Amino acid sequence: MPPVEPAAHPDGGLDGVVEPQSRFRLDIAYDGTDFSGWARQPGRRTVCGVLEEALGVVLRTQVALTVAGRTDAGVHATGQVAHADLDAGLDVTWLVRRLARLLPPDVRVSAVTAVPAEFDARFSALRRHYRYRVATAPFGAEPLRARDTLAWPYPVDLDAVRAASDGLLGEHDFAAFCKRREGATTVRALQELTWTRDGDGVVQAVVAADAFCHSMVRSLVGALLDVARGRRAPDWPAALLRRAERASEVAVAPAHGLTLVAVDYPPAAELAARARTTRRLRVPPT
Repeated sequence: MPPVEPAAHPDGGLDGVVEPQSRFRLDIAYDGTDFSGWARQPGRRTVCGVLEEALGVVLRTQVALTVAGRTDAGVHATGQVAHADLDAGLDVTWLVRRLARLLPPDVRVSAVTAVPAEFDARFSALRRHYRYRVATAPFGAEPLRARDTLAWPYPVDLDAVRAASDGLLGEHDFAAFCKRREGATTVRALQELTWTRDGDGVVQAVVAADAFCHSMVRSLVGALLDVARGRRAPDWPAALLRRAERASEVAVAPAHGLTLVAVDYPPAAELAARARTTRRLRVPPT
């Protein structure tokens, strides 16, 4: 990002004066193609790195973002959510417009909203919604959708893949579908896993859960695409839930077909309780 002179804030303010802080929600969209994921990484272009740098230039102070879901390299978002503690008197309309001028075209902050101090973009979330797009037409994906749609040269048996998806719903240990992280649980409550086909031959999976472990959505889609093309039986993905470690035979679907489309939160009065619940370590259901 080229250096940009900070803009004067319309509310003014004196250098060195510490302003009262309030919490703000940022609604974010990005094309993940040219990013190495959300999280900051030394020497790599990441969504968080680009956003925090731009916010620092505009607001003339270091800004730390907490995000609802740390997407992997190549994964997109239309409904990402983050929060930051900023000056209480911030003009949010000014900030959105200023960021639109400064940010590169593959990332946008569509809204900045004041929220209660108890709001936590990560821990207050009730569920995350992802979409995975698969083009089944002989010519592949439409050119304008090639960056967010997987070209799939095989048939898709929707009846088989829907039956397989139903067997995965509910709270389970999804260790077979996750890249394990030290000290992190792989127990998740999968609330939605539906498949539809539109008139252009694009098959779309919609996946929702209270949270996802690393690579879980792409692993679920990869396993279900094997069912869709007839390589595996519909009961195979659910049988993998009995495993306590990652299943090496599960293919991870390519990142570019996946988009985070929404994050749900409870009413303001329930934010703190939701965050406490989310922080509790879950154990596999018996």
